[in-house]
Amino acid sequence: MFRFYRGPSGVRAQAMDAQGNLVDDFVFDSGDGDIASRILHVRNAPSPGATSSLAIAEMINDKVAEKFNLKR
Repeated sequence: MFRFYRGPSGVRAQAMDAQGNLVDDFVFDSGDGDIASRILHVRNAPSPGATSSLAIAEMINDKVAEKFNLKR
């Protein structure tokens, strides 16, 4: 028999735009320069991230292909 105990609530960070509004979707960005321009950051993973992981992976794949001019 298993016993379950109530645990503390979690806090999930959410991105804000320059005007202070909450961002409800992914934010993709990269930096300038030789190394930074070859990196794509994926920020602000909205909930439920895990339950839609295959769709999220496809979206990230599309963004990477577009940014780095990859053939599909």
